[in-house]
Amino acid sequence: MNLMQSVIEALESLNSNKMRSGLTILGIVIGVAAVIAMLAVGQGAQNTITGSISGIGTNLLFVFRGSMNDSVRNPRPLTLADAQAIADPFAAPDVQAVAPILEGSGEVTFSGEKSTTTIDGVTPEYFAVSNNALTEGEVISEEHMLGRSSVVLLGPEVADNLFGRRDGLVGETLRIEGQPFRVIGVLESKGGGSFGSQDNRVIVPFSTAQARLIRRGGQDRVDLVLVQVVSSEAVPQAVEEISQILRSRHRTPIGADDFTVFSQEDFLQTAATITGVLTIFLGGIAAISLLVGGIGIMNIMLVSVTERTREIGLRKALGARRRDILIQFLTESSLLSLFGGLIGILLGWLIATLVGRIAAASGTPFNPSVSINAILLATLFSAAVGLFFGIYPANRAAGLEPVEALRYE
Repeated sequence: MNLMQSVIEALESLNSNKMRSGLTILGIVIGVAAVIAMLAVGQGAQNTITGSISGIGTNLLFVFRGSMNDSVRNPRPLTLADAQAIADPFAAPDVQAVAPILEGSGEVTFSGEKSTTTIDGVTPEYFAVSNNALTEGEVISEEHMLGRSSVVLLGPEVADNLFGRRDGLVGETLRIEGQPFRVIGVLESKGGGSFGSQDNRVIVPFSTAQARLIRRGGQDRVDLVLVQVVSSEAVPQAVEEISQILRSRHRTPIGADDFTVFSQEDFLQTAATITGVLTIFLGGIAAISLLVGGIGIMNIMLVSVTERTREIGLRKALGARRRDILIQFLTESSLLSLFGGLIGILLGWLIATLVGRIAAASGTPFNPSVSINAILLATLFSAAVGLFFGIYPANRAAGLEPVEALRYE
């Protein structure tokens, strides 16, 4: 019996029991669709997160207080003097610009509307370093810094909460912690970022935040220092230069740094690791339904062997070999899983597309990605399930004795 003949006979057998074959295929369809959809959602999440981080710039460094391994107790805070030392071109030739930041939170109100948001105190260098753009207005300038001006830039989410719009806001006056501030611009939407939502925040001059909004123990203390490196290739050298400067200023012993220098590459690797584990976890859960579908195939094939015992006996009596019977039943189980796999791939792609559209409609840009690897993995896995769970029923059918099979009622 050649392969084509086996396929034709398998199709005829499956066609004679449409309902049973359809329900068996349904188990594989659900399993494959779940695997495709979950892998697509996981890949889409990874692309969205890493894309958001990369959008800030691959030559950006984050310097903040404390060690990642908590090896130093009571670490010294970062100060404006530290930021100025890092900006010294002789001490750190690979550093292009430095932007110290004060971070806090507070209540912003306007005409009865209020919103609790993040308050960032920044210097003029911040906008070039962080690659932030405005949809309208102007950025914070040196004049604002020197005069401790009561001016503010609004994040899009804050603008929506207070004004119900994002344009025509320049010149409006709102209150931050009860103090009046004049709106000079609205930030471009950036969505989620490494330190939370970048849209739910307001930005004020560093000197204004320091004197009136965000109180710290020391007059020149800062929470975060953004450092722009001359190029992506110079990032490792810049990290070493910054570390040497801070070790010297903080007088920390070797191996006991009381600060952390993080690069965008570090964030990308961390995010990729987390989302990769999440994708594998989701795919593993979805694969369980494939196993359930495989068990369904084995169950149906065992029923089929029982129902067709006399047919098997007749075939063997007419000269069919053990191998022919084995191939026939394996072909049937493989076709069941193959049809289920193909339909499942299409259904999984539709589910992933639907998830993407729902996310876009809810204001969260998210594009599930159905990769060729996921399709191949689901297809091969479903075929393997069909073969694996079809071996036992096929072997049982092939092992029937012709005389006993013909006498079966």
